[in-house]
Amino acid sequence: MAEVDPNQSEQPASRVEETRERFKTELLQDSPDKYDSRDVDRLLKDDSLVDGYLTWRHFVVDDALKMIDESFQWRKEFGLNDLTENSIPRWMFETGAVFLHGYDKEGNKLFWFKVKLHTKDTKTVVDKKKYVAFWLERYATREPGMQLTVIFDMSESGLGNIDMDFVKYIINCFKIYYPKFLSKMIIVDMPWIMNAAWKIVKTWLGPEAVSKLKFTSRSEVLTLIDPEYLPPHMGGTDPFKYSYPPLPDDDFLTPVQDNGPIVKEENGPMVSEEDVESKEGEEVKETLEASFNSEDSKKIKKVNFLEDSLRSEDSDKGDPVSRTRAVRKPLTIFKGPLLHVSPAEELSFGSKETEKKCLIILSNVTKSQVAFKVRTTAPEKYRVKPSSSSCDPGASIDIVVSLHGGYAASLQDRFLVMAAEMDSNGTQELAQFWKEVSKGSIMEHRLRCQVLETVKPALSPLGDGPMETGANGLPDVNTTLMRVMACNARLEQKLDSCLWTQKVLVGLLLALLALMALTLVQCLHPVGSAEQDYCQDSPPPHPPSL
Repeated sequence: MAEVDPNQSEQPASRVEETRERFKTELLQDSPDKYDSRDVDRLLKDDSLVDGYLTWRHFVVDDALKMIDESFQWRKEFGLNDLTENSIPRWMFETGAVFLHGYDKEGNKLFWFKVKLHTKDTKTVVDKKKYVAFWLERYATREPGMQLTVIFDMSESGLGNIDMDFVKYIINCFKIYYPKFLSKMIIVDMPWIMNAAWKIVKTWLGPEAVSKLKFTSRSEVLTLIDPEYLPPHMGGTDPFKYSYPPLPDDDFLTPVQDNGPIVKEENGPMVSEEDVESKEGEEVKETLEASFNSEDSKKIKKVNFLEDSLRSEDSDKGDPVSRTRAVRKPLTIFKGPLLHVSPAEELSFGSKETEKKCLIILSNVTKSQVAFKVRTTAPEKYRVKPSSSSCDPGASIDIVVSLHGGYAASLQDRFLVMAAEMDSNGTQELAQFWKEVSKGSIMEHRLRCQVLETVKPALSPLGDGPMETGANGLPDVNTTLMRVMACNARLEQKLDSCLWTQKVLVGLLLALLALMALTLVQCLHPVGSAEQDYCQDSPPPHPPSL
């Protein structure tokens, strides 16, 4: 790889344009049929695609162009733009060796490889590669810019399940064909006999990819993925069992609507949405009557967990203005062919009351009426008003998404906005319309969930608790003075302790120096005395003989 210029990363926009121009002159001009024209058009229009290749190659244009060339040739060879579910042999989907399901703790989708279900077979290797490409392309199209976490489930696998060429192909998918796509690669319960094979795999990975490789045991994988998305044999609680058809997907369901879901009381019959609404007025009346009776007010009353949210939201049910007054306005826009969706990518929820509601604004940009509906992967958590309706040409609709029932938002939660153009007269029933509309005419846009960090209350610099205020909202003088005195006393204690420790250390140092001096003197004295004794005991020299 070429040496990285330190100034290259400072001009990403100019690098994008340079990459495009060199792609047209150096790669596209000589052989225009080398690539799929749809991939070329996307490269020339989508800045994020070019930036992905440049970022993965540290903004070295030569390396990025080489990566684009390899990636585009591979895409045309495998026909990725035309690859559909019908292009893959049915038996591959039925095995369940590869599939998408669940999320890690960072909110990245999990891409599962059940290694024990794979056997090396030269006759099916091309179909298997297309099978993996199908899943990657499907996710890249539905969740652009979102990363994947790859899991190799090595349980009950052996050397017969290891296909080094196939593993190398999977690595190249993330190393060359899908830049910035890999969040991490987790290998769970790898048998010791396969250590040598995975040492070879490491040599195929670049330095960036090696840092994303995680070898874990069943207990360690719980630090990366919550139990709700792990199978029981990994210590998880996920009851999911792969089956086909249909393809396991994000499982988007209709969220809770205006009247709440169908709920069931303990030891009681099923209650419909309409019953919940009708009973609400009676319960409110009972609560008001109880407030005037001291004995009744002391009685413990069992209520459904949806009551509070139903009561608080019923007051503004018929007033869209009051319903959206306290909701934060989105700032980004996704421009779709039928609807403009704002926000473009994510809904942000927090623990504060003002952070438990988000606004989705849908704007009809067509000349026809557009039907829409909102779905989510966690329908038990969210209330959506309205969750399904239609939008007139040129009009906009505000949709309020709110947390309810004491639930907290999660990074794994997803939302799906679906829209389809209706007949010009717009007299179709929505339920019947969604049953009859063709899948190819439906616009889909996905929104992920962002969890806002909870801001802790400001602490007083003089103590451990929040600053107390008086009746007028200003800091209480007496309380502040007491805190200052207590803080001063603690500082004096710490200072005395430090001084005492210093004195002890100085004393120990002096004692150590004295001991070293004494030892040195004793070591030198025996040598001198021994020489003196030798001189005294030796006989006088004999006079020279004549």
